[in-house]
This record gives sequence, C-alpha cells and structure tokens, in this order.
Amino acid sequence: MISIITDSDSSLPRKLAQKYNIKQVPITIQFGEDVYKTDVEINDEQVFARIDKEGKLPTTAAPSPGSFADAYREIFEKEKADAIICFCVSSEISATYSAAKLAAEEFEAKKRIEVVDTRNLTMGQGYMAIVAAEAAQAGATVEKIIEAAHALRERTHVYGALATLKYLSMSGRVSHLAAGMAGMLNIKPILAVQNGKLDLIEKVRTRKKAWARVIELVKRDVGSSHIERLCFLHVTAEEDAQEFKQLLQKSVECPKETPFVPLTPGLSVHTGAGLVGLAFVVA
Repeated sequence: MISIITDSDSSLPRKLAQKYNIKQVPITIQFGEDVYKTDVEINDEQVFARIDKEGKLPTTAAPSPGSFADAYREIFEKEKADAIICFCVSSEISATYSAAKLAAEEFEAKKRIEVVDTRNLTMGQGYMAIVAAEAAQAGATVEKIIEAAHALRERTHVYGALATLKYLSMSGRVSHLAAGMAGMLNIKPILAVQNGKLDLIEKVRTRKKAWARVIELVKRDVGSSHIERLCFLHVTAEEDAQEFKQLLQKSVECPKETPFVPLTPGLSVHTGAGLVGLAFVVA
C-alpha cells in the first residue's frame, strides 16, 4: 500500500482529506508567544478576528522535520504502508519541502518515502495529492503516481482577487501609501500561481471588474476543452465566493461538485480577508 501525505497549505478540506485518506501536516501560526497549528487549533476566521483586534499579522512557519517524521512513523505503524509520497507546498514560498526531505532521511534505510515539491499551493497542491491518492487506490506504482500528479499540475490553474491591500500593507509587502491610494481608487489586485509563487498579475478597479477579468482568464485557459475539477477559494468570504460562482456559471460550464474551500491560515495571512478565487483543472 502507498500512502499520501501533504501539508495544510494544500487547503484540503477535512472531508476531502478523509475521503482520500490523505494526512496533512499543519503549518504553524504564531501570535507573539502563542503558537497554533493550522486548521487543527486555528482557522481563517479566528486568525483575522485576532489580526483586526491587535492590528498586527502573525508569523507563519513550516512544519518541523520532527512533525513530518512523526507523521511518517504513524502511517508506517498504523496503516502498514509500503511507501509514502509527500506532496509539499512550493519550495519557492516555504521551507516545508526541505523539512519533509530531512525527515525522510531518518527512514531511508528501511522504508521508501518520496517527497515531491509541488511548485504549487492551495488546491493546486491539493488536487495533486488527490489525483495521487486516486492513482494509489487504483494500484499504480510510486513512479506512476508521481507522474500522474505532475501531469495534473500542468493542467491546473489558480486565481484570486484581493478585497483589500490592507493586509499586504501590514506585512510590508506594499507601502501604506500605496495601499491607501489603492483603497481610494478601489483597486482589486488579481493573483495567480506562477512558477511556484502566488504572484500579483494585474490591478483592476472595482470588485465587479476584477471578477469579470478572472472569468476571462478562466475562459482563456479552458479554451475549447472543459473543466475537470473545480473549487472556489475564499478567506472568510464564502458568501462572496457563492456570488462569484453564480457569475462564472453564466460563462463557463462547471462540474457538478464545486466545493467552497477556505484558503487556511498558512496562506491567508499573506493575502488578507475577503479574497475570492478558484482552483481548477482543465481536462
């Protein structure tokens, strides 16, 4: 049996993770001396309630090698796995991959562990773990499972529209002046996962125009094909995500199942509350 592991930056909802028997190692969130495990001890709502109260962002940290080693050991002992494949958030934005690799060295003499740098994040990473779990359940080899995940990554797209630059200003990623000007002009930056990073690709005025532009990008990516998998991402903004879904469905044929997925704190503290986006796989 081959087991699949990922980290909580995959944004995999608990029900999906349980359905595919995917274990998630949590990213750490720290407010001063208070340390929390993402989606185990703290969620997006709790994070932003505290940020807005204290006016300060928390720090995030990759899981320790020890956390990965514990996860590997538990799977080998409880599930009697023959091998583990661990799909990590992009090494471009986190030390998670390095920690998972280091932990794997402890087992290399006895057990097989393959650690994959997904060069992706949120459900772009999550879908790689899911397709890997599907392949594993179908009896594929380790090599074929990784190959299937990499092939899916080439067909996966992730976009998001920020509601505000307030939180990027708090992090120092943009100046207070730039954030203030953007607020006055009602600018809504559009983000996309590119080359392993969540990059700002366009600045559009008004939420309506930003969402329309994201839909244009989706239509461009889908072309004459169709969407195979789709979920709507958000940060404490599920109602907005539902509204965005209704707009998208008017222009693009969507799969039957389109879950609403919180981004989770390991990522959301870098985008801010109010983000609405989507991750999808083109057939």
